[in-house]
Amino acid sequence: MRVYCSDAFDPSLPEGHRFPMEKYRLLRERALAVGVVADADLAVPSAATVAELQQVHDAQYVDGVLTGTLEPASMRRIGFPWSSALVERSRRSVGATIMAGRAALEDGVAATLSGGTHHAFPDRGEGFCVFNDVAVATRVLRAEGLARRVLVLDADVHQGNGTAFVFRGDPDVVTFDIYGAGNYPFTKEPVDIGIAVADGTGDDLYLAELTKGLDRIPRPGDFDIAFYLGGADPFAGDRLGRLALSKAGLAERDRLIMAFCREHGVPVAVTMAGGYATDIDDTVEIHVTLLAVAASAGP
Repeated sequence: MRVYCSDAFDPSLPEGHRFPMEKYRLLRERALAVGVVADADLAVPSAATVAELQQVHDAQYVDGVLTGTLEPASMRRIGFPWSSALVERSRRSVGATIMAGRAALEDGVAATLSGGTHHAFPDRGEGFCVFNDVAVATRVLRAEGLARRVLVLDADVHQGNGTAFVFRGDPDVVTFDIYGAGNYPFTKEPVDIGIAVADGTGDDLYLAELTKGLDRIPRPGDFDIAFYLGGADPFAGDRLGRLALSKAGLAERDRLIMAFCREHGVPVAVTMAGGYATDIDDTVEIHVTLLAVAASAGP
């Protein structure tokens, strides 16, 4: 399974910042150490081009990010201080998802050790999301003639409001989202297939709702590719999750989603999305398990 990593470009954040940027480096190191990912399969992605970013994002917003001229309020909404390193890392992360999409179309499955930045809208970023990697990758693959009908499977605990907005009314992109009803973002966007679960939801109810939701996806065998956002943040020990899934429950979630795609012959590009466990090792372990499940689901 080809896997793309961009942690070499991760910016340094102020001490005490609540986003665990180091999880990406730790994930790469752990995945290699336990043999889930081989050195030969790991690649550094190219940075997304301005033209690729503008497949989704307004030219003025892209320029503001690249030049550091966004209003302070816009950067506060994103949640990161601006730096040239943040710009490079954001572009590499989008590039990783584009490349994972192309690889998945060739191999059946591929992954990026970042991505899932689903809160970014065409004209703004928010919620630790600068650019919307899955939306950009979808538009790029379609522009290249590599895919037409795309399925977005979002299992991050937070609704993918930016992605839902981008593809609202697009008959060739189906957004599937299972998320915490009482969690951020507090104003939700319409989703093609949305499953809102209550605070404190545990394994059994979550997995039952997920299974029923997957059965509602129209014409699953007609999708050219799926992007899976396998967030670690529904975990019971997550600081921002408010749900109560166990690690075993999250692994079963991943198996159900990957099995659904394999059953219907849909290639899958896997992104890591969110994860904010009190103990960062829990987030890393959950993501490593996701990679293992994804690799085992390949051809």
